[in-house]
Amino acid sequence: MADPSSYRPKPGQIPDSPGVYKFRDEHRRVIYVGKAKNLRQRLANYFQDLAGLHPRTRTMVTTAASVEWTVVSTEVEALQLEYSWIKEFDPRFNVKYRDDKSYPYLAVTLNEEFPRVQVMRGAKKKGVRYFGPYGHAWAIRETVDLMLRVFPVRTCSAGVFKNAARTGRPCLLGYIGKCSAPCVGRVTPEEHRELADDFCDFMAGRTGTYIRRLEKDMMAAAEDMEYERAARLRDDVGALKRAMEKSAVVLADATDADLIAVAEDELEAAVQIFHVRGGRVRGQRGWVTDKVENVDTSGLVEHALQQLYGEESGDAVPKEVLVPALPEDPDAVSQWLADRRGSQVSLRIPQRGDKKDLMVTVQRNAQQALGLHKTKRASDLTTRSRALEEIAEALGLDTAPLRIECFDISHLQGEDVVASMVVFEDGLARKGEYRRFQIKGFEGQDDVRSMHEVISRRFRRYLQEKERTGEWEEAPAATGPVPEGPAVSGPVPAPDAADGSAPAADESREDDGRPKRFAYPPQLLVVDGGQPQVAAAKRALDELGIDDIAVCGLAKRLEEVWLPDDDDPVVLPRSSEGLYLLQRIRDEAHRFAITYQRAKRAKRIRTSPLDAVAGLGETRKQALIKHFGSVKKLRQATIDEICEVPGIGRRTAESVAVALAAAAPAAPAVNTATGEIMEEDDGGSTT
Repeated sequence: MADPSSYRPKPGQIPDSPGVYKFRDEHRRVIYVGKAKNLRQRLANYFQDLAGLHPRTRTMVTTAASVEWTVVSTEVEALQLEYSWIKEFDPRFNVKYRDDKSYPYLAVTLNEEFPRVQVMRGAKKKGVRYFGPYGHAWAIRETVDLMLRVFPVRTCSAGVFKNAARTGRPCLLGYIGKCSAPCVGRVTPEEHRELADDFCDFMAGRTGTYIRRLEKDMMAAAEDMEYERAARLRDDVGALKRAMEKSAVVLADATDADLIAVAEDELEAAVQIFHVRGGRVRGQRGWVTDKVENVDTSGLVEHALQQLYGEESGDAVPKEVLVPALPEDPDAVSQWLADRRGSQVSLRIPQRGDKKDLMVTVQRNAQQALGLHKTKRASDLTTRSRALEEIAEALGLDTAPLRIECFDISHLQGEDVVASMVVFEDGLARKGEYRRFQIKGFEGQDDVRSMHEVISRRFRRYLQEKERTGEWEEAPAATGPVPEGPAVSGPVPAPDAADGSAPAADESREDDGRPKRFAYPPQLLVVDGGQPQVAAAKRALDELGIDDIAVCGLAKRLEEVWLPDDDDPVVLPRSSEGLYLLQRIRDEAHRFAITYQRAKRAKRIRTSPLDAVAGLGETRKQALIKHFGSVKKLRQATIDEICEVPGIGRRTAESVAVALAAAAPAAPAVNTATGEIMEEDDGGSTT
């Protein structure tokens, strides 16, 4: 625990202008980001008597080891920079809302020649128009099915579209009138895009004008005695009205607004957002968060606005944003929203009428979401805590292992040997911390030696991170005091950028506060295997002078837990939550390793002898295969025959002939079941 006075800036050193500040811990990781109108006044609040600070603030300042700040011109710039840094550094003491589900959107791919209407989840893509989010995907599909009668826009995938264009036959929707069939040329790209634009206008809330236009056309067709057309237009109007009825009118003045409500207790908070467009609720979503910082309702609202609109622009930011409490600096937040929208945005608390009544409904949803979340988490948290305690008791650990790393080796008969590292924190997978390795220290199959290599490489990087951040210094060559920190046998090697681990960029980045994959040591290291693998892992740690990390192995045969230097395994009860957690971690490491190994094997199989020819690109490779039909026939061709291929000169032809001769198979492959000699396919492999 650090003393805040040890890193408190000197008097007069902090400016009294607007800015953004960062607290870092002893590992230089950013743990908190904040903004202030006056940096000097705000930072002074953190360096009071610890007894007078809120418990969460006290925990943060005693975890921190330094503070730094950046001066900006206005409060709006401070808001923007704070949002950027929270997104970039993911500080542990900042409020971070997390979606309780992946919400579906109705998307129109306007970036394609023939826009497609589809249901999408996940990150938004450039050039795609989104509507929603919605609570259920089936509700979107029902609405789209009604609207395709009036706006027959393409809904098929790229594969179906290309197949229909190739065969000249549209899909079923094209035959029943729910697709204009641009795949077979029934409409031009311009006509189809006009249909997509009309679809977007209707979904955006401009419904009345379009329905009145259809009704006018229907009456005109009836007067001209075009009764079939009038009947079709009548059915179109009915379909659009039924689609509109699926979202009831909640605001009579056709308002575009987002309503945000917050439900909170001492530890957690839930946020609910209703997206109202054209007076109708077009989407709904919810977030939950742990209150890891001392924040009130106005602060929660400000964080919600940052997350909701931080990546949005244009019409995605509505004209009105209704909230239960205004942020600390409402003018700055309003200006920030206006900058993102491109026009004025009203940020206010509804006082009366329909908007206040709707806010009550949103608030009720937030309360229900918080209650449901707490019920789910209580059960889950209790189970995970019990599992960690059981592991600590079974392995004789002083405390529960909050961070567990598991390693597994995967190969196929000694080829494509790889390893995986998976990380679980508080009993939950941290997939952003996963790591993959290629075994490069030797050839062949040796799981024990592979495990030793992987553990050595992983914790050598950990020691390098400690040395780089100044936690300890390398022992001097001659005289002088012995430094604190772990002893190492010999100097720590320089980072090896080509060690086969992926991705390698994170370890070589400058000190910028981002979490680094090898910066955190685990409390427990698990290997997939028995005594030999455990002994190899322990030997690797001993060679690096690391003695504060527990090691165990989980053998698949009887699900036994092996400890270093113990002749007998630890047997956990089959009903043990601790054993179940270890099994999940082991199985996840195995899955991650075998996925990587299969990908490497598939890539190796897809290689061709032509890959060894320098300067021979993909286009000319395909030209050679197309001309001769297969690699086998190309190998049998003369240099003069190879030169006949367009784009292939004599020097390249000679290089091709040499490469194919060097890669010639020693004997033909034989199907052992039938005795048939298997011919080579176009890629050089056997079939």
